[in-house]
Amino acid sequence: MEANLRFWRAEGQSFFQRFLLWTDALDPLLLLKSSDEIRSARSLLQNSGKTLSEPIQNDQTKQAFVLSLSSVHPDTDKIIPVLFRPPAFLPICLPLVVASSLQLGTKQTFFSQFVFHTYTTGFTLLNGNGTAKAEEYSVQEKQIIFSLGAVSYAACIGALPFVFMNRYTLKSSLTQLVVKKLLPAPLLGLMSAFTVAVVRSPEFENGIEVMDRNGKVVGLSQKAGEKAVKETALSRAVLFGTTFFLPAVLTHFVQRAKVAKTPRALASVRMLMITSVLAGMLPVSLSMFPQCGEIKRADLEPEILSSTEETKLFYNRGI
Repeated sequence: MEANLRFWRAEGQSFFQRFLLWTDALDPLLLLKSSDEIRSARSLLQNSGKTLSEPIQNDQTKQAFVLSLSSVHPDTDKIIPVLFRPPAFLPICLPLVVASSLQLGTKQTFFSQFVFHTYTTGFTLLNGNGTAKAEEYSVQEKQIIFSLGAVSYAACIGALPFVFMNRYTLKSSLTQLVVKKLLPAPLLGLMSAFTVAVVRSPEFENGIEVMDRNGKVVGLSQKAGEKAVKETALSRAVLFGTTFFLPAVLTHFVQRAKVAKTPRALASVRMLMITSVLAGMLPVSLSMFPQCGEIKRADLEPEILSSTEETKLFYNRGI
């Protein structure tokens, strides 16, 4: 089994364990590590000879694992481009989320959401499961084409409430409340899950590799691919839905309590809340489901059932 997945299986059994690992792996300072340092860490891990159940006591080995988790794709063994590594997600997404929350107008909302979904879709593309295969076409080419359509559609849906409000001059206080306070959070969460499902559709159409406990590939499973995509889409919806919803609610109470007396102070409070919620929810959302996913043998396709006696099989869930 690949080193990253082996580590997740040994050290990431519970939500709390995964949360602590992600808080380490999301450290932006890891982006400063060179390719040579990353390769050295991978070499150390490949030569460490750790078993799946053996806890890691050596601090140097654990730091090497953290660097590997934050920089290397477990399916391709390639170094992820620096802007799309997990530690870059928060620094890049934060200004995009803030821009999307400003709601200055239809065009500005469409543009900010287009840029936001472009980045998150690229992140999904480079951090999903890399074992899906197809004979008649390139999986990556299909994913890129689907990505363009998904990003455009998601940005249009995000701006649609403002289009209706401006076109039909719906300026009542109730309309303002629905469009500016209630709709953004579920829309962003839903569209974030939608882009994940579209970009990673080859995984549940063609299947992803499933392995036994020793890392031997047993076959390609569409059901494992579907489970991986569903879990990732749900975690992404929770991340951005919560990031939009909680600051809006808290800002409303701050405004009613008149704690922030000027618009600038209120905007600063809102930005602080968005930063805090996104920073806290990112490791939480990534920890919701195991990175080394498990699926019961009975839930798999008949051709896989006939090729193994293992009761549980494993796969890379992706991010």
